[in-house]
Amino acid sequence: MHKVVISGSGLFTPPHAVSNEELVATFNAFVQAHNRQHQAQIEAGSMTALAESSAEFIEKASGIKQRFLMNKDGVLDPARMTPHLPERGNDELSIQAEMAVAAAREALANAGKTAADIDMVIVACSNMQRPYPAVSIEVQQALGIDGYAFDMNVACSSATFGIQTAVNAIAAGQARAVLMVNPEICSAHLNFRDRDSHFIFGDACTAVVLERAETATSAERYEILGCKLATVFSNNIRNNFGFLNRCDEQGIGRPDKLFVQQGRKVFKEVCPMVGEHIAGHLDSLGIKPDAVSRFWLHQANLAMNQLISRRVLGREAAEGEAPVILDRYANTSSAGSIIAFHLHSRDLKAGDVGVISSFGAGYSVGSVALRKL
Repeated sequence: MHKVVISGSGLFTPPHAVSNEELVATFNAFVQAHNRQHQAQIEAGSMTALAESSAEFIEKASGIKQRFLMNKDGVLDPARMTPHLPERGNDELSIQAEMAVAAAREALANAGKTAADIDMVIVACSNMQRPYPAVSIEVQQALGIDGYAFDMNVACSSATFGIQTAVNAIAAGQARAVLMVNPEICSAHLNFRDRDSHFIFGDACTAVVLERAETATSAERYEILGCKLATVFSNNIRNNFGFLNRCDEQGIGRPDKLFVQQGRKVFKEVCPMVGEHIAGHLDSLGIKPDAVSRFWLHQANLAMNQLISRRVLGREAAEGEAPVILDRYANTSSAGSIIAFHLHSRDLKAGDVGVISSFGAGYSVGSVALRKL
């Protein structure tokens, strides 16, 4: 069995930053137009007026101040409020593959690897733009990688589940090195007309290179000490979009074909689940929580991360122990914890221990314990 390290990471950030104020201006314009259009029903009591939002509400509810989007104009058009991402020809590189290739090239460069060193590509994210051919195989071809590739989806936990899958393949000798990529266009499945969730998501793509410890030569290497995964079925985060939608025309265009969640239930149920998961994982490895220098948590909600850190540590996390990128990137689903790792890991010293953890729909939770070499 081979020891496995993360030897490189990469990040693609979309070109368009959108502030809470911009998002709110669009949302409130939609609300005002809707309430004017349905004024008679609202006055008659047969319809409830929609409530406006505010930048202050968004930041208080989530900790988010802005997000990056693949398309800004479509989202900020009150008559559209959906990204405008034109379909590409079958012979053109798809938009998810384009994001993945950009992040992957940075990860490969940081690892000191080329396409010839990689045997396996995993694209792990919450939504694929098509069922087949696999986006991962498209990425494999675009980068000139031999071997094999496949897509996987465990919603916001896709990255940690992808890392575990890569570790298994390398440890068993099925691959020398694996490229694991997380292209998330969360804005495409977000209902920008829903006051409770229109601000949650942003777009981004992350990538990591995992390889045998004995072949790794990069300056930044993190030994995988162990991975732990868990799932428990819940409908509290759900998206009913799929190929069967066309078989019942009545459901086409309904809100449940986009992201929907019962936010309070998710907070109440997921936080203890994740806290116990991480604590149990560390205990199984003989690592005390206070011996962990860095927690790279899924970036869904600031209050959730603060509560999870408190449950694991038994105290408030000190500055830098659980870095936040949520304020700038918003929730980028599976990419969030890897963005935190990519941007907040280089300052660690040799021997320092860290934990990558992601959690979300399913429910699903994954944790990866690392030691910097």
